[in-house]
Parts: sequence; structure tokens; C-alpha cells
Amino acid sequence: MFSYLHNFIPQSVLFHYGIITIYWYGLVIVLGILAALFLILCLAKRFGVESEKVWDLSFYLVLFGIVGARIYEIFLEFPYYIAHPNQIIKIWEGGLAIHGAIIAGAITLFLFIKKNKLDFWKLAAIVVPGLALGQAIGRWGNWFNQELFGLPTNLPWGIPIEIQNRPLDYINQSFFHPTFLYESLGLCFITLLLLILLYKQKHDLTRKMAMKITAIYLALYSILRFSLEFIKVDITPLFLGLRWPQIISLVILIIAVIIYKKSSHV
Repeated sequence: MFSYLHNFIPQSVLFHYGIITIYWYGLVIVLGILAALFLILCLAKRFGVESEKVWDLSFYLVLFGIVGARIYEIFLEFPYYIAHPNQIIKIWEGGLAIHGAIIAGAITLFLFIKKNKLDFWKLAAIVVPGLALGQAIGRWGNWFNQELFGLPTNLPWGIPIEIQNRPLDYINQSFFHPTFLYESLGLCFITLLLLILLYKQKHDLTRKMAMKITAIYLALYSILRFSLEFIKVDITPLFLGLRWPQIISLVILIIAVIIYKKSSHV
């Protein structure tokens, strides 16, 4: 696998005929969404949540998650999108920021729960393993787009980046850290851990355990993302010497700690 990554240069376009163009990024995102939905439906069935409610929730989560992810990405790359407004809607070419999807998804879940009078934490705990799995798959879309890679490296799993996609500071470097792979592997571990915790619940999923599972996902992903930002080379706003995704990760981590502590008093 490492040898393949080290020597293969992916192309962003999967299929092109006339006015029809299908991008690898779009296909990978769809596969991630489908895998996430399948896992969420399986968990919902195990814990007695109506599949109809899950389908309804999933529709809104996908819709507003994509919108939130795009708005967040536009914020991060605001000068570019101001100069190229025609690129704003071209989500099939890339540009979906997961922090935006998480924030939009949390708001959507809260409103959906309130309207349907369901248990917020139970549904959140059912959703987060699917979200982690979808992220793990979706990150491979960045590989096909040759984006969001890390610093130059001589490691045998370093990925080749074509010269037009390299930052000017590293224009003479050829191989870079595959941060998409690091994040994907980390998310696979998080997904597995969450599933182990969920399937240890022999009967119903208690509110206390649901809160803990949600907090664990938020904390572990925040730590993973915060750490990987140190080796990324894409341009992003800075605040107090940290990259903006690191700031958001720290905020989410604090929220996760608060949720976990509160679960002890439920």
C-alpha cells in the first residue's frame, strides 16, 4: 500500500464525456455518506430508534452538513472566493470543511430532536460512529484532489504532489506527508472504539453512556485534528499563533470535556 501511495499520482476526474464530468472527490464523499448512513441505521435498529426518523434526520444532516461545511470553507478561504465567486457552488471539486459540517450537524440534530421530542444524546451517540466512518472514507477525496497534504517528507509512504499543487515554499520538493491517510486511520480507530463501547451496551443505551460516547468522539477527533494541523501546509487564518482549525478543535475539546463531566451527574 505504501509503495502504491509513494509512486501513484491520482487524477481528480473519474469520468468525462461532453458536458458530464464526474470527480473522484464527489464519488468518495457520496460513498462516505452512504457508509455513514448504513452504520447509523444499523445502530438505530439495535437501540430501538425508528428507521423512518433516522432517514428523516439523515436527510437534514447531509443537506445542512454540506451547507455548513461549504460556508466554513468559504470563511477559511474568503479572499479566494471573493476573487472567484463562480467557485462557491462547485462543491464537487472539493472544499468541504468537516468542522463546519460538525457545527451545522449539531444544530440540525438539536432542532430535529426538539421538534420530534426525541432523546438528543441517544441519537447523537448513534450518529457519531457513522460520522467518524464517513469522515474516514471522505478524507480520501483530498488525495485525489492533491490537497490538504503535509510537510515534505522522505518517509516511504510520502505521496508525490504535482508541481502545480505545491506551495511556493516547497516548489522543489516532490513528496509530502499524506495527512489524509493519517486522519483516515485515526478516524477508523475512533469508529472502532465507539462501536465497541456501543455494542457493550447489552440492553438500551443509557443517557449517561450516550453522553460519554459523544464526548469521546468530539475529544479524540479534536486532538487528532489539532495535532495534524502542525504539519499541514495549506494557507488558513491564524489566531494567537495557531491555525484556525486548531482553535476550533480546542473549543470542541473543551465542550467534550464539559459533556463528559456532566455525564457523571446524570
